Amino acid sequence: MDAYFNNLNKELKNYRRAVPCLLVDLDILDKNITTLQSNLRSDAEFRIVVKSLPSLDLIKYVLQKTNTHKLMVFHQPFLTHLSSELDHQKDILLGKPMPIKTAHFFYQNLPQHHHGFNPFTQIQWLVDTKKRIQEYINLAKQLQQKIRLNIEIDVGLHRGGFNSIDSLKEGLELIKEHQDYVEFSGFMGYDPHVVKLPKIILSEKKALQKANTFYEQCKQLVEQNFSSLWKEDLTFNGAGSPTLNLHKTNKSPINDIAIGSCLVKPSTFNIPSLKDFTAASFIATPILKKFKNTTIPGIEKYKWFLNILNSINKQSYFIYGGYWKADYYYPENIKENNLFGKSTNQTMINAPIKTTLNVDDFVFLKPQQSEFVFLQFGEILPIKNGKILNPWCLLKNN
Repeated sequence: MDAYFNNLNKELKNYRRAVPCLLVDLDILDKNITTLQSNLRSDAEFRIVVKSLPSLDLIKYVLQKTNTHKLMVFHQPFLTHLSSELDHQKDILLGKPMPIKTAHFFYQNLPQHHHGFNPFTQIQWLVDTKKRIQEYINLAKQLQQKIRLNIEIDVGLHRGGFNSIDSLKEGLELIKEHQDYVEFSGFMGYDPHVVKLPKIILSEKKALQKANTFYEQCKQLVEQNFSSLWKEDLTFNGAGSPTLNLHKTNKSPINDIAIGSCLVKPSTFNIPSLKDFTAASFIATPILKKFKNTTIPGIEKYKWFLNILNSINKQSYFIYGGYWKADYYYPENIKENNLFGKSTNQTMINAPIKTTLNVDDFVFLKPQQSEFVFLQFGEILPIKNGKILNPWCLLKNN
């Protein structure tokens, strides 16, 4: 680890400017992609979760490496940006139901320049209630264009979606009655609760069995009772990074697996089911100031006591920025000084006397998640073979 981060520190100190930056190591990312592919069934397709990898260059890199054409989008500005950049082969599934006003805004503000992407045939809008289905039918009538609808089902997470066969029948019936305006494209059932529930409440095995059973019942309902809606290429989406390896068998009802975070593996994804994946993203920020020992405003005369109390107070530094949703990672044994207080401008960190950090050196943090943290930086610095490549832009967020 010392050699790895010492090299990155040297690279960053030779870079054109010294500001807080987000690094993505493409060599580690490649290994994570290989691990992902080893966990996929041959009859299941991989869908990139855009919010977890919110950079067009990063998305294109993963698209090329995985040979997929599928994306999951959770944010209208991202959808608009991607609509101007993707070709006629891509398929987008919305990861959450969009307010009808937002969907209408999207269609009223389509990019004038595009690469063949058709926003009517290549987008699956997610619908979670009968009311929302009706709203999208009305939108299709207003636009005089047929649109695709994917139905969210509640497989146990209880965050919305159709949670009974009877209510699902009503939703499917509404789509069946308006097939001139909307096309049924499949189901989406998200199941992270399967690995997160305390075993004393429900075992992973039973939670997965319940989720899969309900999902299969929903599929059978369409095939047996709504044959006019059934097609062999329907999207049956599910899983996610936490439950990826639980859908490796043919017993799984899904054929479409949405994955993003595990490819860069922020720290909240340090869970047993993702033990084979490695962190590929880091925040790096330069040191602005260095002091011997630690002095806190108002209690200066107790400075000696703080230094005796904890050996980590032997050195103090102020870094450029701070208060990120991230954990201090390298050098080891550095941490934020909670007594001094948090700051987004200059954060005080402490380190033991043996830590050899100086002004203009970089400290490294591991993001706790990617979807919000990445967007706090103006760009991504990709790393390949230990070298910084040209920066990658983030997706437009407005």
